[in-house]
Amino acid sequence: MFYTIKELVHQANTFFSGNVAELMLTTETELTGRSREENLTIMSKNLTVMKNSIQKGLNDHKSLSGLTGGDAAKLDRYLKSGKTLAGASVLSAARNAMAVNEFNAKMGLVCATPTAGSAGCLPAVLGLAIEKLALSHEEQLNFLFSAGAFGLVIANNASISGAEGGCQAEVGSAAAMSAAALTLAAGGTPHQASQAICFVIKNMLGLICDPVAGLVEVPCVKRNAMGASYALVAADMALAGIESKIPADEVINAMYQVGSSLPPAFRETAEGGLAATPTGRKLAREFFGE
Repeated sequence: MFYTIKELVHQANTFFSGNVAELMLTTETELTGRSREENLTIMSKNLTVMKNSIQKGLNDHKSLSGLTGGDAAKLDRYLKSGKTLAGASVLSAARNAMAVNEFNAKMGLVCATPTAGSAGCLPAVLGLAIEKLALSHEEQLNFLFSAGAFGLVIANNASISGAEGGCQAEVGSAAAMSAAALTLAAGGTPHQASQAICFVIKNMLGLICDPVAGLVEVPCVKRNAMGASYALVAADMALAGIESKIPADEVINAMYQVGSSLPPAFRETAEGGLAATPTGRKLAREFFGE
């Protein structure tokens, strides 16, 4: 078992030849008492749910509230127009993330990674990695186990809950997990994956959780898109050999301290930020009444 990023990197390198996925699979087997095959089967089911949520989210249907829906399809059409300013990889990941979270808002089945509100980042980046790196089924499962390893450390040392630590704890954690897994999938080392974690979290510190009308839609859907974009940039920075001046474990601890210091209004109460704007309050009244 590992409790810090430093321990994760050391154990992966020392006992599993740098294979973080194998370290996590072994840890999961020990912690749950399930067999290796059972854990692989469960993760395969999660993978299927993730892929389906992307495809099913790419339609123009609105959510029950009417606040979200159809934007992933718009971005998909824009991508196909060939007139984009950003690269296709970044926009494909953003589209995938929006699709998943729009599908979640329509009460569709998603895989919480690590939460439903941040469920778009990891499938989005994985979907891009499958296309870009031609990942096999086994490599796709490795991607998910690797992400889970880093997510486990974040959850144990900071938070993955918007109610506890703001959106930095949800989309921030999801984007960081995605960046680390993508770095490894592209041939990076566990240390480089840890650097990708740093780049994401350092630049999402203080991100508040301010869902309009208390629903996981605005601004959550688009924040997942941006989180997925962050993951791609962070992975490229890590693979380029760029290093964080602050170690990963200290970055995660800083995230915990920042999250603990956020006023309640900025922690999933819908009492601050965008939720407290005149339009935000108007939308809440339209949906829930006075």
